[in-house]
Amino acid sequence: MFQSKYGKTIKLFLVDADPDGRMICELSNWTGKAYRIPRGKVKDCADRPELKSTAVYILFGRPESSTEKPRAYIGEAENVYSRLVQHVAEKEFWNEAVVFISKDENLNKAHIKYLESRLHELATNAGRFHIQNGNTPTKSSISESDQAEMEEFIEYVRMLVNTMNFKVFEPLIKESSDPNYDMEDLFLKGARGASGKGKRVSDGFVVFKGSEFAFSTVPSFPKGFNALREELIKGDSVSESQDKLILSEDYLFSSPSAAAAVIMGRSANGLVEWKSKKGETLKDIEASEIEKANKALQLTAGSAVHL
Repeated sequence: MFQSKYGKTIKLFLVDADPDGRMICELSNWTGKAYRIPRGKVKDCADRPELKSTAVYILFGRPESSTEKPRAYIGEAENVYSRLVQHVAEKEFWNEAVVFISKDENLNKAHIKYLESRLHELATNAGRFHIQNGNTPTKSSISESDQAEMEEFIEYVRMLVNTMNFKVFEPLIKESSDPNYDMEDLFLKGARGASGKGKRVSDGFVVFKGSEFAFSTVPSFPKGFNALREELIKGDSVSESQDKLILSEDYLFSSPSAAAAVIMGRSANGLVEWKSKKGETLKDIEASEIEKANKALQLTAGSAVHL
C-alpha cells in the first residue's frame, strides 16, 4: 500500500448541516471527491449534477449479529444517482453509500470498470466485510499511464473510506514498514485446553486462526462474553475437532480482555493474560512503550534546548 510521508488535509462539508446527513469529502491535492449518502437521503440528491456523472461507489450494511461481518457492495455507474435510486428499490441490506467521482470529469467507463474490479479485489482479500456482489467484476484493459493514475486514485479512496471508519479495504493485520508500529505476537495459555495467539491492532485485538477455545466455561462466566462465545462456536468461526474448539479464521475482538475471556471461558484481564515469548505481560509491554516514548521526548527536548 502506498504510504505518504506527508500529512494530508481532509475537507468535510455537511450538506444537510447534520453529521448524520450527506457529507462531501475532499482531499488536498486530489482531483477526486467522495460523497457519503445515507440511504434515506438518496432522494434528496436529484439536484446534484455531479451525481449524474460516471462514478465508482460502495454500499455499506451493518452486520446481522455481533459475530457476523458487516456487508458491502462495490459497483460502478455512468449515472450514479440513477443507480443509487435503483439500489434503494432493489437492495435491502445497505444503510449508506460512499460515491467517488472526479472533479475534472476525467473518469471514463474503462476507468471505473478498472476501479470497480480492483476495489472488489482489495475488499475480498482484506476479508473484513461480506462482499455482496454476485459476480466478480471484470477488470478493463487500460494504458499503463491510466493504470498508474487509477492506482493512485485507489489509494486515496482507501484513505477516505478508512477515515469514514469503513475499513473494508484494510486487512485485520496491517503490514507496516515502520518498526515502531509493528506489534509483536502475544500468547495465552489456560485451563481446559485454552491456547491462543494474537496481536494488538489499532481497533482491538486479533486472535489468530488455529487458536483453541477452552472446551468448557466456568459457572461465573459473564453472560455477555458467554453469548459471544456461543455465537462464534455455532457460526463458521470455530470448528470442532477431536474434542477441541479451534478458531477457523483470524477474528477481531474489541479488546485483549474480551479475547482472553472468550478463549479461556472465564473472566480475564487481557493485560496480564496475554504474554510475549519472553513472558512479559501486555501490561508490562505497554508500560515499557510509554517509558521509551517519554525518554525519547525528553531527549528531543534536551537537544532543542542546547541548539
